[in-house]
Amino acid sequence: MLLYNTLTRSKQKFTSINEGRVSLYTCGPTVYNYAHVGNYRTFLFEDVLKRVLLAEGYKVSHVMNVTDVGHLTSDADEGEDKMEKGAARDGKTVWDIAKFYTEAFFKDYDKLNCIRAQVICPATEYIPEMINLVQTLETKGYTYTIDGDGIYYDTSKFADYHKLAGKSHMDGLKSGARIEMSAGKRNPTDFALWKFSPRDVKRQMEWDSPWGKGFPGWHLECSAMAMKHLGETLDIHCGGEDHVAVHHTNEIAQSEAATGKPFAHFWIHGAFLGSKDADKMAKSSGEFLTVSTLERHGFDPLAYRYLCLGAHYRTPLRFTWEALEFSAKTLANLREHAAALAVRVPKDTHCALPAQRAWEKFMAAASDDMNMPAALAVVWETLRDKNAPDADKLAFLTKADTVLGLKLFAEQKQAELPPELMALVEERAAARKTKDFAKSDELRTKLEEKGVLVKDTPKGMTWTLKRGI
Repeated sequence: MLLYNTLTRSKQKFTSINEGRVSLYTCGPTVYNYAHVGNYRTFLFEDVLKRVLLAEGYKVSHVMNVTDVGHLTSDADEGEDKMEKGAARDGKTVWDIAKFYTEAFFKDYDKLNCIRAQVICPATEYIPEMINLVQTLETKGYTYTIDGDGIYYDTSKFADYHKLAGKSHMDGLKSGARIEMSAGKRNPTDFALWKFSPRDVKRQMEWDSPWGKGFPGWHLECSAMAMKHLGETLDIHCGGEDHVAVHHTNEIAQSEAATGKPFAHFWIHGAFLGSKDADKMAKSSGEFLTVSTLERHGFDPLAYRYLCLGAHYRTPLRFTWEALEFSAKTLANLREHAAALAVRVPKDTHCALPAQRAWEKFMAAASDDMNMPAALAVVWETLRDKNAPDADKLAFLTKADTVLGLKLFAEQKQAELPPELMALVEERAAARKTKDFAKSDELRTKLEEKGVLVKDTPKGMTWTLKRGI
């Protein structure tokens, strides 16, 4: 299996620390608002990675954090805590905000058919581990205190601070997010490990510590929680490409300074999802698209999953409603193939060699740095192969869907229709039964005019509502 490692800027053969087992850490949501579909592009590529690892025979230990404290509105350790800001916006407590948006996140995560991590870590439940990590760094001489502000990590004392993003990229930070250096900082890239609670502002989330009442810096939580559950060195650490220069760079610095060991052997990052108005979707840019937004427009969330599978995870992807519509139609077509095969092939039918050859070709693409566009091409090539028996196609497609995660064989939920439209559907079904195809076509047109699209399948008639864009 080959994976592109941001740390080495190359595609490398993956070998796990412990044979047959993979320790995987993925950065989770900051639960001060709904996650948008751009956020979910990252979670989708991580889910595909896990599915490919499982298909390769690995046992995957997956840990994901939930940031419910400490994530400031600026990478420069300035501004409001996003959680406190979200609570003020919604008129609720921080704890209520965290609970509500965590549940909302995982509800959409499930709709996209992502496999949940075995361990999900809310940051607020790991404050003692974070304090211990700061104390270790303090003992080793990597920290300094800014009065009235917090405990900071001195990046000049970590020789390889630039290794993940590259020195030229790190130098660019001086003209980027960190050009306005906070008073008392020794270096532009230094970051907060522990922030002191402001004397004049009452915070809802704060804890006692050896340095006084306060709260953890955002970067601290991932290191503390990953090492608690997965050990001092991980096989794989994932996230979006926006985490490379700051968040993940800081995780490496504090983790490796504390342990003297590599924090992760593979660092894997996904590219942004853009829109027609921006190269990156962001909550700060006004209205943003959520999974619920897609559903309100009549789209199955898995149509968005298919859209993401159609582009390599390291390639920028631009969201348009037209692209989603095409993905929805293609997914529907794929599901029709699956349903037809399931009807035609008797149960317990033996599958011959062609299914295995197709699977090997599919996995060769999926295991080549998750080249899912090439893997999807194998799927369509196999389905169109007139020489391959249906039983082989069915066996292959069933297996391929364990990696694709498209629920190709799941019973599709029919849209609920008002009684007058349901009566037309039933009338059309009766017309087809008596082979009155002229009336059947007339009723199809009438239903389409009312926004109901009907389709005849091997399992009978299905219908969907027209999607409004």
